[in-house]
Order: sequence, then C-alpha cells, then structure tokens
Amino acid sequence: MKVDGMRERAMTNIVNMLEKEGTFTEIVYEILKEAEAYLHTTSASLMQINSAQTKISTIISYGEEDSAKDSPQEVNLEGLQGILFGEEIIVYESRNASKAQLERLQPLNIHSVVTMPIVINDMVAMYFVIFESDEQRSFDESELHFIQDTAKIIQSIAQKKIINSSLLSSYELLREILSNIGSGIIVCNRDTGNVLFENDIVQNVDEVRRTMKECIQDFFDLGCPMENDRPVESYDSQSGLWFEVSFAPLKWLDGSPVIICTSVDITQKKKNQQKIEYQAHNDFLTGLYNRMKCENDLRKLIKRAINDGTTGAVMFIDLDNFKHINDGLGHQYGDVLLQQVAAGLQGIPGLRGHCYRMGGDEFVIIVEPQIYDQLDRIVRTISDMFNRSWYLMGTEYYCTMSMGIAKFPEQGSDVNELVKKADIAMYEAKKAGKNRFSYYSAENDNGSIKQLDIENNMRQAVASECDEFVVFYQPVVNASDGECVSCEALIRWNSKVLGFMAPGEFIPLAEYLGLITSIGDYVLEEACRQCKYWNEHGFPNFRININLSVVQLMQKDVVSNVKKILDRTGVNPNNIVLEITETFAINDMERVMNIVKGLKTLGPKIALDDFGTGYSSLNYIKQLPLDIIKVDKTFIDDIVEDDYAQAFVKLIVELSKTIGTKICVEGVETKEQYDLLAEIGVDYIQGYYFGKPVPVAEFARKNLLKSET
Repeated sequence: MKVDGMRERAMTNIVNMLEKEGTFTEIVYEILKEAEAYLHTTSASLMQINSAQTKISTIISYGEEDSAKDSPQEVNLEGLQGILFGEEIIVYESRNASKAQLERLQPLNIHSVVTMPIVINDMVAMYFVIFESDEQRSFDESELHFIQDTAKIIQSIAQKKIINSSLLSSYELLREILSNIGSGIIVCNRDTGNVLFENDIVQNVDEVRRTMKECIQDFFDLGCPMENDRPVESYDSQSGLWFEVSFAPLKWLDGSPVIICTSVDITQKKKNQQKIEYQAHNDFLTGLYNRMKCENDLRKLIKRAINDGTTGAVMFIDLDNFKHINDGLGHQYGDVLLQQVAAGLQGIPGLRGHCYRMGGDEFVIIVEPQIYDQLDRIVRTISDMFNRSWYLMGTEYYCTMSMGIAKFPEQGSDVNELVKKADIAMYEAKKAGKNRFSYYSAENDNGSIKQLDIENNMRQAVASECDEFVVFYQPVVNASDGECVSCEALIRWNSKVLGFMAPGEFIPLAEYLGLITSIGDYVLEEACRQCKYWNEHGFPNFRININLSVVQLMQKDVVSNVKKILDRTGVNPNNIVLEITETFAINDMERVMNIVKGLKTLGPKIALDDFGTGYSSLNYIKQLPLDIIKVDKTFIDDIVEDDYAQAFVKLIVELSKTIGTKICVEGVETKEQYDLLAEIGVDYIQGYYFGKPVPVAEFARKNLLKSET
C-alpha cells in the first residue's frame, strides 16, 4: 500500500504540472524529477531524433549525479530502431536480450531501458526514456503504467504549449512579416467573405488596398475558384503600378476556414518583361520591329488574307551604296541615316507599326489588305523621300534606295518565300540602275537563279586572287590630231563556269556583295604594271586612266593603299590618271578634298568622271584639285542637233581654261560628233569612234604599234 501511495502522490504532482506556469523545459524537468524520485532509476530523459534519422539526443534529463553521469547523452540509432525506439512503449532488459542486442548496447552501459513515444500532430516528436544501469533492476506492470501516464502528461503539455504559442504569437508574427516585406495581406472568412485581418501595408497604401479589394471582390463573385491556384496580375491605372495577387485556403487561429490574399508589387518585373519583349521584337538602333516580328506579323496577315479573300503586299527596301557612307564616313553617319530612314518610313500614313529592319540597310514594309488600294501612293511617297537629301551630322548627303514588291497571298503564302520574292524584285531594281522600284514577276525567278550562280562564282573568283578578271583598254585620243595619248582600263570577267561577262552583268552585284574593292584593287595594280611596261618600251609619256570605285574611295586607308600599289608596281605615278565619279564628290566636300589631295601628293593626275550627271557640279569642280573633267556621254548623244548640249560643253571648255583643267568627252561614236567637239575646243575624246575596249594585245596592235610605224 505504501508503494501505491507513493505512486499516487507522484502522479498527482505530475498531473498538477498541466496547470503550471513556465516554459516547456522548466515544467518537463520537474516532471522528470518526480518520475525519477518514484522510480529510483539511473535517469529519466526526454530525447529527440535528429532530422536525418541517424542519432537520438537528450534534450532534458534528470538523475542523481553519481548514478546518472554515465547515462548516454547521444546515441547512434543504427540497429536500435525497433529495439529501443518505436511507435509503442518498448521495454529492454539485458538479461532477456539476444547476443546481437547485447553487443550493440554493451558500449552504452545500460541494462534496462523503457522508451515511450511522445506524439504531436500525429507524428513522433520525442521519446520519454528511463535508463537503468543496475543489472538486477526490472520494471513491473505498475511502473510501466506510470511511465505511460507520465509520457501522456508530457505529450499534453507539449501540445498545449504549441497551441498556446501559435495563438499568442500569430498576430505578432504577421506584424513581423509586415515589417520585413512589402506585401499586402488580407485574411477573409471563407464562407462570408468578411475581412478578419489587414496588415499595415493594406491599411496605409491606397493602391495596394484598392487593387486587393477589387481582386477579392472578383474572387468571391466567381465562387472562390481554387483549382488552378495561379496568381492574378492586376494593373492599377491610378498609380500605374502592377500587382500580383494570390489566394490560398488556410485554417485561421480559431480553426475556421479562411482565404488569405497576398499582393506583391511586380511593376519592375513587368517593366523588365516588357524590355525583354521589346528587345526580342525590336531593332535596337532604329526602334523598328525586327526580322522575327516581321515574320510573325506577316504569317498572321497572310492567313487572314487567305481567309478573307483579300490582297496585301510586302515591300523590300535596300539602300543604294550605303556601304559608301557607312565604311567611308564612319558608322556614326550610317547609324544616323538608318534612324532617319526608319523615322521617315514610320511617318508615312498607314505604315506606322508595319515597318521592319531586317538587318544592315535592309527594310521591309507590310502593306495590309486594308490599305492595299493605297499601294501606288505609298510607293510614290517612299520614292520621293529617297530622292531628297539626308541631313547627317550637319551635312547633306544623298542616298537612294532600290525596292522590290511582292503581293500576298497570290505570289506566296509562305513567309520566307514571299520575302525572298520581294528581295528578288529589289535586286531587279538594282540591276536596272538603282533608285527605283520593281514588282515581282515569275520571270524574276530565272534571273534569281542566275544571280545566285553569278554570286557564287564571283566569290570564288575573287577568292582566287581575281585570276578570272581581265583588264581591257579603250583609247583616249588628242582631239586636235586624233593621236592616242592614253587609255582607260576597264574590267571584264571571263568566268570559267559562266563564260565572258560584261560589266553591267556583274559590277552592280559586286558592289552589292562588297567585292568591288578587291576587284578595283586588282584592276589598279594590273593597269599600273601595264603602264610601266609601255612606258619602258617606247612610250614614256603614255598614260592609263583607272577608275576608283566609290567603295574604294570611301575606305579610310585609300591613300595608303594606292601608294602601296604604286610602289609595288614601280610605275611612274605621273602617267597614272585616277578617275573619281561625280557621285563620290557630292557628299562631304571636306572629306573628299582631303582624299583627293592625298591622292595627288602621290603623283597621279585626278579626273572627274561622269561630269554633269550629279548635283551642284559647278560648285565643286572649282574646289577640287582636278586635272581632267570627263563629260558624260549623255550630253554627246545628240550634241550635233542639240543646242543645249553644245552650249553646255562650250561652257565647260571655257570654265576649264579658267581653272586650269583639261576636258575629255566620253561616248563619241561618229565623225560629226568628233569634228564638232574638236571645233569647240575639247582636249581629249573617248568613244567607239576611235575604238571599243579590247584586250591588251589587241589595244597595243591597233593603237601603240600603229603610232610607231
């Protein structure tokens, strides 16, 4: 009876701990003290398994100092699951243990152990453990019931502390969250929609409160849809801010079902997304849409046109001689020009939002079916825009365009096919002389195939040191006596695959492909070598005229490049005439002056070719250090009958005497033209009347050897 009384007193003291104030550790320590006093064991402990499920450690323990000092504080769980620790009470006694169990537990110096799981929220959170090191000690049924009851008391206290802690700290926790994040939080009753909680962000920031209240109203109006759990993006027009609003079901502090609504300011995220989308679909330099956006838009418009039975058009634009400006003047000039072109195209009524930069100096315009009836007006407006000068960094420049036009869906329902056909039509415009437009036709396809053949073979020919290119020579005679005093070097292409080709067939493509510089340098070097040969073999004063393409002249190292060729060939520079076109001279007079002066310091003479075909001619011939002015053949064709042409040539002859230059007239084909020009007083004459361009041997036989005899 005495033992039962001790048990009742110990259990009464332990039960009273349910109402005791203090921390969980303080209360459990007192319970362990009461349990140890009743059981008289080595120690009573509360132990917990680590998250890795590898070890169990003592978190609270009580025992007499001398007897408890050897009680294990941390135990490796390997091999002990089911022996000491499980989901029910386990009693271990060494005298009843197997050999394997004894070997595993002998190092722990324990002979009897009772473990009872502490379950919280349906999970084993801890173990109430009684250790005994006395070999003779065993636990009877009454003591085991005591241990079980004590474990249940500890479990109740732990559960109560957790619940009370949650109830007491929930609002504090929400306030702490509020102080650390910028999110709005509203808690609503799941059934009624009544607001149970609002944090300070919601209460103090109008745009957050306004946005969240609207989203919550929509959420409850739709019956609280939770199946997708995806956030809602909401835009507040008054503040210009974007918010991401989320809804989630929760149990509230009192256990009632609630909906928690949170909002996050995602304005910067939206701006970043818009920036990424803009970069993905827009050209960084001009602001126009790019190739990818063009293909996407065109695909949709073609599909719509097919469904509606309507017609639209694709216009492919390529700037003429853009490389001259970009490479010669510098990329900053080219960039400004591209920006002005983009702005000009966008400013044409009906085209805003339908202009695209495909890359480099290529643009595409989509004419939607709604404005297809205005196609002629749009074409004229674009043509007029490019016939005017462009104002680049304080100076006027001229840059025209070539444009190809293809219609959809009748000429193509595939995006790539349609753009290719517009590109083919554009190249036809370039071949026809540039600064014009061309509509695609079925006949263009054959020309396109031929163009690809020419392009591929030309690249190979240039890569093979231009060995397929041949220099022909056309005589230039003295107008007074008809003596051949010089000649002009002209390029021809004798392709191994395509056969002999005239300049008009490949020069525009060479310019378009950027190969004209290599070809031009080849002609310059070959002509210099030939001139030296003739000068050293009986014709010391004979000169050769050599054209420098605009692309060559616009290179930053043009002067040093020409000097290298003159030095390499060893020709007398005074017998070389470098011809520059009027087109080159009309842009950036200061730059042109520096280039021409630099070339003259090397020794060659400078001739201005195609005079009369450009702009403001009389203005710049008096500024340039020219030796010869070559009048274009367009003034000679009808000079015998055309009083204006005669007057023009007479004016130039008089002007040349004033500024100290010589006059050469191109394109002379008849004796009447020759006689009239000789009477007017021109210095030199060039044209079919005196000879066509021919290979070097034939030229020498007809002109130089004849003069020797």
